[in-house]
Amino acid sequence: MAGTKNHQYHILDPDIMPLVGSISALVMTSGLVLFMHDMGAGKFVFPLGLAGLLFTLWQWWTKVVAEAHQGHHTPVVQLHLRYGMILFIASEVMFFVGWFWAFFDFSLFPSALSEVVAGQWPPKAVTAVLNSFDLPLLNTLILLCSGTTVTWAHHALIHGDRDGLKKGLWATILLGLLFTSIQAYEYAVAPFPFGTNTYGSAFYMATGFHGFHVIIGTVFLIVCLKRAYNGDFTPKQHFGFEAAAWYWHFVDVVWLFLFVAVYVWGNWGHAVH
Repeated sequence: MAGTKNHQYHILDPDIMPLVGSISALVMTSGLVLFMHDMGAGKFVFPLGLAGLLFTLWQWWTKVVAEAHQGHHTPVVQLHLRYGMILFIASEVMFFVGWFWAFFDFSLFPSALSEVVAGQWPPKAVTAVLNSFDLPLLNTLILLCSGTTVTWAHHALIHGDRDGLKKGLWATILLGLLFTSIQAYEYAVAPFPFGTNTYGSAFYMATGFHGFHVIIGTVFLIVCLKRAYNGDFTPKQHFGFEAAAWYWHFVDVVWLFLFVAVYVWGNWGHAVH
């Protein structure tokens, strides 16, 4: 019979939201460029594009949740969702590879930038750096603990312990917020500014983008917590939470590399603040 579904794939209905999202992204980035060039229109264009993009994401994820409830997320569809999340995390890994590449290039070959950094690393202009074993070490312990709590939540969900799932998510979210707060304070007391030399630029771009990913991961987990209270997840169908947990572990691993490479090795032998 024509129209009868005889496969496990989910064929999406036509939707205008991809077009809305594309236009919103163009408007948002255009507004950001205008704002960076001190053009007054950017103050209005950027928020308009951002609002359209957030609306698109809201609609998109709402429909994905509805599709799961309607039974469209068959084992085959769930497998492909996992492939998509793996590829997304892989692309994020390469994003951070770029920042690590820049940091190591600056630090291992300072003589190539002798007119800027006086042939040493950190540059001569940086009179003091952050103490690696103060706030950075504390944040490292916080993120490691958060990786434990999100694993606890995942383990509880698989075994049908909804109370453990909620407690684990609450603990992870609070630890994520604590990490972000400490990072903000660290930036406020840092003895070197952003953009005046290669060290400041590399440091703030690498750690700042990581902090941005922590904020995204925290929002991801907050959504999962709301869905946990709604009873959306089951031991056999909980890809939304699984994706959030994968993302959070990725954030943890990136921070470990940042701590060792940027904070410890990159500051070795320099005066600390």
